[in-house]
Amino acid sequence: MTDQKPLGFQDIRDEVVNRIQTRVWPQGSLLPTEMELAAEFGVARATVNRALRELAEQGIVTRKRKGGTRVVTTPVKQAKLPITVVRQTIEEMNAEYRYALVSRTLIDCPAWLQAKLNIPEGAQVVHLQCMHHADNRPFQFEERWINVSTVPQVLDEDFLTTGPNEWLLSEVPFSNAEIAFSAVPATGHLQEFLAVPPGTPLFQLERTTWFRSDPVTFVRMTFHQGYQMRTTY
Repeated sequence: MTDQKPLGFQDIRDEVVNRIQTRVWPQGSLLPTEMELAAEFGVARATVNRALRELAEQGIVTRKRKGGTRVVTTPVKQAKLPITVVRQTIEEMNAEYRYALVSRTLIDCPAWLQAKLNIPEGAQVVHLQCMHHADNRPFQFEERWINVSTVPQVLDEDFLTTGPNEWLLSEVPFSNAEIAFSAVPATGHLQEFLAVPPGTPLFQLERTTWFRSDPVTFVRMTFHQGYQMRTTY
């Protein structure tokens, strides 16, 4: 008989992350105590403590002395430009929200996105196009790619009634985001879906999110003519 190598704090950390990703412990849920986890994994409490401290530093869990350890509710970082739910944005304008799925396809990740997300050739993504309306007027055209290897549950979601923006924020934690802003001319499908003359300048936001080192999604959101983004600090 050979002795099994004892688990280190990295092993505990990675297993906690795995359980968060697979929603054994969903967002906002309370984790077992350090003593319970130590007993489960057969390690010292100090080993569990170090693993959880590292996850707290990464913004994946929050820890309170008497409140225990909880999985964070997205967004996990105090971002200056928080990821918002477009439905809530429209409703806060006292407008009626309407969502429409344009297309949903499972595809091999295109080469440009492989390079952007640093994912291997042959990886699959769910490609989505959808419209968000405010009082039946075009508000935002959303084009999104979701990494299947990081978010396997996306294969079971049809997005017919709930948009990917809202679904991801409720289902998948993220730890890092990269955002880019630009002005683009209305051509092709943008002109059609946003109901503007050709060449109209439109505000476009591109965002990539990760959970630790794993890419979650890349999205390109193009807004109606005259849209302005505001934020407070």
